[in-house]
Amino acid sequence: MTGETLTSSEYIKHHLQNLTFGRLPDGTWGIAHSAEQAKEMGFWAVHLDTLGFSLGLGILFLWLFRLAAKRATAGSPGGLQNFVEWIVEFIDGTVRGSFSGRNTMVAPLALTIFIWVFLMNFMDLIAVDLLPQTAHAADVPFLKVVPTTDPNATFGMSLAVFALILYYSIKIKGLGGFLGELTLQPFGKWGLPINLFLEGVNLIAKPVSLALRLFGNMYAGEMIFILIAVMYGASWLLGSFAGLLQVGWAIFHILIITLQAFIFMTLTIVYLEMAHQEHH
Repeated sequence: MTGETLTSSEYIKHHLQNLTFGRLPDGTWGIAHSAEQAKEMGFWAVHLDTLGFSLGLGILFLWLFRLAAKRATAGSPGGLQNFVEWIVEFIDGTVRGSFSGRNTMVAPLALTIFIWVFLMNFMDLIAVDLLPQTAHAADVPFLKVVPTTDPNATFGMSLAVFALILYYSIKIKGLGGFLGELTLQPFGKWGLPINLFLEGVNLIAKPVSLALRLFGNMYAGEMIFILIAVMYGASWLLGSFAGLLQVGWAIFHILIITLQAFIFMTLTIVYLEMAHQEHH
């Protein structure tokens, strides 16, 4: 699957291709076995690997935290309880420092976003060939294991946050207050067209920036791991250097995957704070 049958370019393209299910050119429904087939499936094609890993990691998050809650004790806590309590206290402190409104949903949402995005990002630290080769042995043509390198996943999360922003903006301020902010700020009623343009762009930029920031950083990180993997097949000298690069980049990437999860969570809190304010 690697250097035996694929060129470097084909190897990179293979690792960047999602396992796609949709309508095939012959009219039947099935899995695409080439990038061209996946493109022909159009908008309604489903990335099975993105959905599978996202849901699986979400279930893992819920199971671990439920397990910690069931085993919680007032006495000497175990390692899992200590870890979960530390995470919860960290998220709670972040929410208290960034959100001044009264909404019991914000802290659990922030916790869910941080842990879920971190787990999806963490998949980037798994060796790039390990899971795709295992899938290939089972006749699965493609397998992209990092959900956050798929813009469908990052935009799905950002649009969910955007829906909450709109919901709470209207709930807290009323429809009139929300429309008033869009049309009357910052230049008053005489600058209504400019106000609507500026505030509209500012509103739309929130989900777009959330999605593209996470996607761009994780896609770039995954691409570097793939390029390092290509070096292993070039020569023994480049292969030895690739080993050092891989370890160094993996260590640095731990910071990146954590930071990106934290940024996505923090911006969500800030945007919801703005939605709860009368003016911003």
